[in-house]
Order: sequence, then C-alpha cells, then structure tokens
Amino acid sequence: MLDVAAALAWSGSLVGSEVVAHERLPGGLTSRMLALRHGDGSGSVLRLMTNAPWRTHGAALTTRERDALLFLEHTPVPAPRTLGLDADAHVAGVSAHLTTRVPGAPVAVPDQRQVGAMADLLAVVHAQAPAAPFRTFESWAWPEKWVVPPWTRHAASWQRAFEVLAGPAPAYAPTFLHRDFGHRNLLWRDGEVSGLVDWVETSTGPAWLDAAHAASTLAVLVGHGPAEAFLDAYAHRAGAPADPFWLVMDAVGHLPPPGRPPLFREPAQHARLDAWLHRAVTRR
Repeated sequence: MLDVAAALAWSGSLVGSEVVAHERLPGGLTSRMLALRHGDGSGSVLRLMTNAPWRTHGAALTTRERDALLFLEHTPVPAPRTLGLDADAHVAGVSAHLTTRVPGAPVAVPDQRQVGAMADLLAVVHAQAPAAPFRTFESWAWPEKWVVPPWTRHAASWQRAFEVLAGPAPAYAPTFLHRDFGHRNLLWRDGEVSGLVDWVETSTGPAWLDAAHAASTLAVLVGHGPAEAFLDAYAHRAGAPADPFWLVMDAVGHLPPPGRPPLFREPAQHARLDAWLHRAVTRR
C-alpha cells in the first residue's frame, strides 16, 4: 500500500528539512514523480515506483538509477545527485529514490539549435566509461510485439522490420547508455541544457540505440524534420552514419505488448510512427 505521507517524512529526514509542499510532475511512465519543497527553501524530486509492470522491478530500477547518478557526479553530464534510496519499499510501500531537483524544464518542440545541443550532450554521455559496466541493454521490441498494427499504411515494412529483428544484430562497441534519452528527459534553462533526468534504464550497449530512441520519439511527438536533423547532428559527432538496425529496433519498440494500451494513442502519432518505421526499413 502506497504511503505518500511516510515517503515525504523520509525525504525530509534525508534533506534535514521537512517537506512543506509537493506537486506531481508531468510524465512519469514508470513512476509517480513528486517535486518537493523543503522548509529551508531547497527542492528535491521523489520517485515512487508505483506503475505496473515496472513496480515489480522497482528495486532494480531505482538501484540502477542511484548507481548511475553516483557515477555521474564527477562527469560533465548534468544529472541530478542522489540523496537517498529505499529500493526495498520499507518506507512507502513501493521502491523510492530521492534526488536533487535540477533547475529547468523540458521543451515540447526543440528548435534546430536545441536539436544540435541534444546531439552534443548525447555524445558526452557516450564518452563516459564507468569502471563497472552497467547491465547489457534490453530490447523493447519484444517478439510478442511483432504484430502488424491495424492502422498502418506500410504493412510490408512492418513485416520486413520483424524479419530484420529476427536476424542477428550488428556488432557494436559497448557504450554507456542513458537508454531513454530524448527531449522529454532533457531540462533547459536560459536556452541551455540544464539537466538530463530519468536514469532507471541505464545500460551498456550500442550508441546508436540511444540516438535511435531520441530520433523516433522526436519523429512521433514532433515531426520527422527534427528527428532527421538530430540523426544528422549525432552522426556528425559520432563520425559514422545511423545504423538502420537500431532505428528499426527502437521504432518497433514503440508498439504495445499484447493486451496493453499503446504508448501513443493519437491517429497523427500512429501515422508518424508508421512513416518513421517505413523510413527506417528502407534505409537498409
């Protein structure tokens, strides 16, 4: 049973100042995210791992985020700092992680300069090398998702995508990944990137998988122009063109598992995902 009051009291004890106000932050696919204000004027962010199916894995996810933030403290990556972890849900009934609050806010529609800044930051993330590598990435394009969506205009492209994913993955250099990198997890202040948040999926894997996820999210939520601009900008920094395999994997990963609602529900979003998958397949 979720006990928010207990979680707030715990957070106040970690900061050394009681919580005097809190509000729910937007987003939070896996968790309830609360912005806290403390009596001493400071702020923090409390992650409560409330949402299925991630709640079942809350201990691993919150621990991974804590470990990622500890590693990132001494790097140029603008991540929050960890303040306290209750992975085993002793306090609030769900796994909880308290972090500092990074100033800034996300931008719904990044402009050309911001798209370039996203690529710059992703290159910085990928340049980091933890002494103990994080877990190997998990594909979100599970075989159970390999069903041609009913709204597609490119059924053959989806079928081809499933065939591609059934084959061997290309070789890659193991790289430190955010694994959910995208404009929704970037914070901006005074026109500059101020923070990169949501590190529960931190992994080791192909750099282009992070870039593919950022591009496909832009494609579906903003448009193909910014998505292609991001891929071009990241390719310039990486010194290599986009690998279509990882673009296909991430696009298919946006399909819902059987029996669950889709992540994107608007017809326009379906159309943009459909066209993006078609573009990814035809890059090969």
